[in-house]
Amino acid sequence: MAIWNLGSINADLVYTVPHIPAPGETLSSTNRATYMGGKGANMSVAIARAGSRVNHIGALGPDGGWAVQRLLEYGVDTRHIAQVETATGHAIIMVDAHGENAILLHAGSNGEIPQATLQTALAEAQTGDWFVTQNETNLQRTGVSLAKKMGLKVAYAAAPFSADRVQAVLEYLDFLILNEVEAAQLTEATGKTPEELGIRDVVVTLGSDGADWFGPDGKQHFPAIPVTPIDTTGAGDTFTGYLLAGLDQGMPMAKAINLATKAGALMVTRQGTADVIPDLSEVRAFNG
Repeated sequence: MAIWNLGSINADLVYTVPHIPAPGETLSSTNRATYMGGKGANMSVAIARAGSRVNHIGALGPDGGWAVQRLLEYGVDTRHIAQVETATGHAIIMVDAHGENAILLHAGSNGEIPQATLQTALAEAQTGDWFVTQNETNLQRTGVSLAKKMGLKVAYAAAPFSADRVQAVLEYLDFLILNEVEAAQLTEATGKTPEELGIRDVVVTLGSDGADWFGPDGKQHFPAIPVTPIDTTGAGDTFTGYLLAGLDQGMPMAKAINLATKAGALMVTRQGTADVIPDLSEVRAFNG
């Protein structure tokens, strides 16, 4: 089968800082590096490195050719990445001494994906394929509704969080993943807990406390693997990509979550985003 990912692609400008700046504070960085990122690109690379076929649906500006080449090198199908006039999206990421981060996003071309690009891509999809999207592009509702009509299984990563955008797609979802803060915000907005949303599978990630799966048999907790974090950027996307790849390959949900937990734990021991996502052999060999 295959996974179709309507997702963002960014240039990530990563600055190492002693601490996350307070409002009004000027702070000198101790290092700067540039990576490929964006929640969509991170997930596509993670899916590919986990051994599944992934087709990325997105848009880049005239300055984005490097990202297409990078994605191709990492095993991602890039035929449905459009070039538009708007400059490629980017993120400014600050990472402190404890691996925590603060991120400023500029959507750029990620908000200009042509609807024709989405429709052309999904015309190639087959019943039983997965469709996934996040909150960093346009066309989310259009994408999930079209995918559902075509018989695809639909997954949604609710970040960056917007209660309105999540509620707009809930009726189409087979799988929802969000973090603990986002889950609380969604409960406040809807009045429903994760198990009351009417979605077959909901996964709530809990950072260093692991993850909870709300499935047909109720809630199941999965502990995290203890590691010393260097950079948490992209760890959630790595977790999501590996989890979806596991499901695409026919794994039961619990087994896919365990695989994703190892991938996410390994990811936080590295600095960077899509370029440093571990491959399947590294994840299988990783014992924490």
